[in-house]
Amino acid sequence: MSSDVSASPSPAQQGSAQQRGSAQPTALYGGQGTRRVTVRDLAAAKARHEKWPMLTAYDALSARVFDEAGIPVLLVGDSAAMVVYGYESTLPVTVDDLVPLAAAVVRGARRAMVVADLPFGSYQASVPEALATAARFMKEAGVQAVKVEGGRRILPQVEAMVAAGVPVMGHLGLTPQSVNAFGGYRVQGRGEDGEQLLADAKALEAAGAFSVVLECVPDELARRVTAALSIPTIGIGAGEGTDAQVLVWQDMAGLTPHTAKFVKKYADMFTLLGDAAREFADEVVSGAFPTPDYSYK
Repeated sequence: MSSDVSASPSPAQQGSAQQRGSAQPTALYGGQGTRRVTVRDLAAAKARHEKWPMLTAYDALSARVFDEAGIPVLLVGDSAAMVVYGYESTLPVTVDDLVPLAAAVVRGARRAMVVADLPFGSYQASVPEALATAARFMKEAGVQAVKVEGGRRILPQVEAMVAAGVPVMGHLGLTPQSVNAFGGYRVQGRGEDGEQLLADAKALEAAGAFSVVLECVPDELARRVTAALSIPTIGIGAGEGTDAQVLVWQDMAGLTPHTAKFVKKYADMFTLLGDAAREFADEVVSGAFPTPDYSYK
């Protein structure tokens, strides 16, 4: 088939097609395919008003689970600073920390596009720095795109990366790498700030970004930005009017005890894993595990 996607069968129909050995599913969400999702696929989905999900991933096993669930885009976020490395913010994580995680996600996913965050301090200073960091993620980890935070102040970096062949995802609104400048994790884009955010979004599109994440902005503003851009918008705490939605997978699955208002927990993995650990421990202490069934002769 062509490199673009056009039709939109249901996830169930897509799964059945895969079992029959057909070509890649044509909708972004659902099933598996023989090639990676591309930036052209995302643009085509926006053109036909198809919404799609994105999740974070930081290792091969979770990437495989989400890939087989049909998630079309996986983000190796600098949120790994908190959910993997235990820091209180995204700021301490480094390129050396994230590249191995990104490589693992690429190895674990066959169909999903893998996007890597460029961490704080790895691209803001200059165009050469941004190019060098993006090149590391693409060459060493094999990601298909990178994500950067900020608007017009980083346009030279975005333009240079796009010109060098690096697909770039933007990120506006609450940009966690600027949390100290914001004075905390606060909703962004209210009042006159909304016009500045809209201008930043248009500038990122003009610079060649293929999509823009909108984090913690009012629903009405996110709708305006989405309508004004020809590239997809990806919401996280931005209401229902964006083209796609993203969550940190540990938040989505209920592993993190404290989350933001915009997080819906689709499972209670914290309790589930805790119960499993306690049951294992109890059986070890009592001698109930291992039984002969779990032993070699």
